[in-house]
Amino acid sequence: MCAIFRGYGVDTAYIARRGERMGIYYLEAGANQRPSNVIYDRSHSAIATASTADFDWDRIFEDAAWFHITGITPAISARAADLALQAVQAAQSHGVTVSCDYNLRQKLWQWGKTAPEVMTELVKYVDVGIANEEDCQRSLGVHVSAGDWEHAVASGALDTARYEALARKMFDEFPNLRYQAITLRESISASHNGWSACLHNGDTFYGSHRYDITHIVDRVGGGDSFAAGLIYGLYHEMPDEGALNFAAAASCLKHSMIGDVNLSTADEVQRLAAGDSSGRVQR
Repeated sequence: MCAIFRGYGVDTAYIARRGERMGIYYLEAGANQRPSNVIYDRSHSAIATASTADFDWDRIFEDAAWFHITGITPAISARAADLALQAVQAAQSHGVTVSCDYNLRQKLWQWGKTAPEVMTELVKYVDVGIANEEDCQRSLGVHVSAGDWEHAVASGALDTARYEALARKMFDEFPNLRYQAITLRESISASHNGWSACLHNGDTFYGSHRYDITHIVDRVGGGDSFAAGLIYGLYHEMPDEGALNFAAAASCLKHSMIGDVNLSTADEVQRLAAGDSSGRVQR
């Protein structure tokens, strides 16, 4: 596994090798009107049993600029939740930008605490928050009164004005946030989604280009690709709206690839973000 990471230019020097095994999950891929289904197998995995003593945060964050975490890690176990909180605290103390995809995975929250009990503390140390249509409500307990969220998601009818109100509420609840991004998936079927996103910087609310994605190859990893694209855009000091559109385009392209990883180049993403959605062969 480390060899694969290194092949993509990822430094593996700080990976802690502990535990009985790596965690895995099983995906039954959906199609058309049949939804995908995930089964997690994380018990006794390395991340579930990792200790806060396993990581030297001073060394890890010495030359770091950005730290990203998701709500999946603290959902795995009490020890993983403690580790996640320590990680964001250490990153903040070292002046490292922290981003978090709230990522509610209800099947994993089985160790005694609910997602809001843990995530509301963790997000106090986050600069860039990322969520899908429901994560703010279910992972953090932050609600806006208007609208039937579940119906909107299931019916494919999304009202971005509600998400602007939700983003403003997030800034009220977590004044440490510098950005709040929300991905907007319209689930017409498992094979046909509308895809867009929005971004609030505390002053201005931006909406991305909307993509009509038909014949989805694999939607798993779409949210991660959005997060990666947003981090890339903000880190490279793109204008906020440009970073948002880069992230939405990166995620759109991921839907055409099998597997969790978006293998698009920055140039390919930029081409789509600029409006070239023809799909013509590049020779």
